[in-house]
Amino acid sequence: MENQLVDYLDAVNAFSSYKNEPSWMQEIRQEALKKADNLDLPRIERVRYDHWPLFTIDEKNLAKNNGNVNNSTPFFEKKEGPTLVQRDENVIFEQLSQELVAKGVIFTDIFTAMQKYPDLVNQYYMTTSVHSDEDKVTATHAAFMNGGLFLYVPKNVVIEQPIEALFYHSADVPAHFYKHVLIVAEENSEFSYLERFITENHTDKKSSGNIIVEVIAKPEAKIKFSGIDQLGKNLTAYIKRRGYLLRNASIDWALGVMNEGDVIGDFDSVLEGEGSHAEVKAVAISAGNQNQAIDTRVTNKAAHSIGHILQHGVIRDRAALTFNGIGHILQGAKGSDAQQESRVLMLSNKARGDANPILLIDENEVTAGHAASVGRVDPEEMYYLMSRGLPREEAERLVIRGFLSSVLTEIPIKEVEKELLSVIERKLDA
Repeated sequence: MENQLVDYLDAVNAFSSYKNEPSWMQEIRQEALKKADNLDLPRIERVRYDHWPLFTIDEKNLAKNNGNVNNSTPFFEKKEGPTLVQRDENVIFEQLSQELVAKGVIFTDIFTAMQKYPDLVNQYYMTTSVHSDEDKVTATHAAFMNGGLFLYVPKNVVIEQPIEALFYHSADVPAHFYKHVLIVAEENSEFSYLERFITENHTDKKSSGNIIVEVIAKPEAKIKFSGIDQLGKNLTAYIKRRGYLLRNASIDWALGVMNEGDVIGDFDSVLEGEGSHAEVKAVAISAGNQNQAIDTRVTNKAAHSIGHILQHGVIRDRAALTFNGIGHILQGAKGSDAQQESRVLMLSNKARGDANPILLIDENEVTAGHAASVGRVDPEEMYYLMSRGLPREEAERLVIRGFLSSVLTEIPIKEVEKELLSVIERKLDA
C-alpha cells in the first residue's frame, strides 16, 4: 500500500536540516505535510487527473544530498544581464551586476535567500499570492520543495536587461522536481523576467513535478513575464503560476507550454488593486499520447481592473489538450473588463481538444466577452498550399504557424517570440 505523505516527516526534517533552513521554514514544511493527505486536488474543469503520479517522492533521495548529480554546466547562451541556472537542486551559474546589487536587487536561489534575507522570504513565501493549505498540490509543494529562486526588485528600480532563469531537470536522477519561484516587485519597479524549465538526459525513469511561481506586484509595478516549459515525457507535472497585483500594477504574461509529458498548467492573475492589469498570452502543443490542460483564470477584485486571456493550442497524434478560460468579476469591481479567447487546432482524427470559456460576473457596469473554438485544419487551405507545390508536411507547418501567430505576435519581448517560435519548430519536428 502506498505511503501517506505524512509518513515522510522524518525525511522532510532531514532535508530541511541538510539545507540549513531557518526554523520557520521547517515549520511550514511540517504543517503542510500534516494537512496534505486530507486536502483535495484543485478542480480543473473537464480534466480527470486524480490518477496522475504527481506525488511520487523518493524518500532516500530526499533525506540526503544526491552524489550522482552532474554539476557540469549545461549548454546555454550566457547573457550579460542577471542570470541564474539550476540543475535539479544545485546552482551551477549565478550572475547579478554590482550596480543592481547596490540598488538593492536580490536574485539568488531560494535556499540562499532564506539564509541571507530571512525576513523578506518569510514575509512573502506562500503568504500572499499562494497559500500552502489551499489544496493538495500547494501543501505537497510546501512540504517537499527542493529548489527555486527569489527575485526582489526595490521601489523605483527599473532593470533594462531581461532577468533570466533556467531550471534543468535531470531525468536520470531519481528525485522529484518541486521548484518555487518567488518574485516581489516593489512600488513603481519595472523589469522583464524569462524562465525556462527544461528536461535533459531523457530516460524511462518516471518522476513528478510540482512548480509554483508567485509574482507579487506592488502599486504601479510593471512586469513582463515570459515562461517556456519543455519538460520531458516521463515527468508528470503541475505548474502553478499566480500573479497578485495591487493598484495600477501590470503583468504581461507570455507562456509557451511545450512539454512532452502529462501537465496541468494553472495560470492565475488576481487583480487586487484598482486599475491593475493582466494580459495572458499562452500557446501550447500536445503530441504523442500526452494530456495537457491549461487552466487560465483572471479574477477582477477591484474597480477598473483589466484582465485579458489569449490562448491558442495545437494537437497532434493521440494527444489531448484542454483550455479553460475563466474570467471572474467580483462584486465591487465596477468599470472592470474581462475578455478571453481560446482556440484549439486538431491535426489528427484521434486527437482530443476542448476549449471552455467561463465568465462569472457579480457586478454591473462592466465589460466582458469570450470566444472559443475547436476545429481541424481547413482542407481548402491545405489544398491551396499543396497546389502551389508544397508537400503536405510543409503546408501543415505553415497553417500551424499562421494559427499560432496571432498569439506570438502579441508577445511583448521579440527575443522571447523568436525563441518560442524555435521551440515550436522543434516540437513539431519531434
